Amino acid sequence: MTATNPATSITLPDHTQLPESDGTFVSQSLAGVPPVVRTGAKNFQEHPQSILITESIKPVLQKRHPDGQYCIGQDSGIYWRITDPPERGAEAPDWFYVPNVPPTLNGKMRRSYVLWQEHIAPLIVLEFVSGDGSEERDKTPWKGKFWIYEQVIHPAFYGIYEVNKASVEMYHIIEEQYQLLPANERGHYPIAPLGVELGIWQGVYQNAELPWLRWWDLQGNLLLSGEERAEQESQRAELESQRAELERQRADRLTAQLRSLGVEPEF
Repeated sequence: MTATNPATSITLPDHTQLPESDGTFVSQSLAGVPPVVRTGAKNFQEHPQSILITESIKPVLQKRHPDGQYCIGQDSGIYWRITDPPERGAEAPDWFYVPNVPPTLNGKMRRSYVLWQEHIAPLIVLEFVSGDGSEERDKTPWKGKFWIYEQVIHPAFYGIYEVNKASVEMYHIIEEQYQLLPANERGHYPIAPLGVELGIWQGVYQNAELPWLRWWDLQGNLLLSGEERAEQESQRAELESQRAELERQRADRLTAQLRSLGVEPEF
């Protein structure tokens, strides 16, 4: 559905009429589903990083939104103004989450997220730094990424993740300006509306040993990816099997001892 500006009676384009790629960003997941392999990634680490934080936050979001009314964008465009060409009026965060919006529009997957059509700002936007971080911290009015997020798009939380420095910088909007959010005693950044913390986890994911951006719950328990949950369940099943086998062996030994004493056990 297109939107109309009541002040001018001009019909504004919607997500089906705006480019989903400008050579630097491509539309991926905007409905909480796994993304396809993208060609616009700035390095090999960005794609698995997006998958990791999406998979691990899904159980939290499913509890928070039992009606499924939310979307996740991964390297997808957020259109915030009309420009020529249209792509200049879009930012493409590496990852963002928007609460309380339908996962699809008119039965179709979003090609991008259009603020004048949706009206609801993302709760959190994350950028994965590939360069020196100057682009992500640029406060130049109407051009700088930091300025656009702070002054126009208004995500409540803005995170800048630098894998080369094993660090994340988290900002929280207070009185229409971003304030640097202090880390807690675990070195994590609480995202109170979601009941989670964001921080750096050093470990192996998809065969790469890196300082990954990860979620924890407010008690400091790591939120697991789908693969990690499956591995945990496999280990639990293996332990149960081992426990059952030990119980069987114990019962066999007891039976043998009783029979050696001329007692036929009753079970």
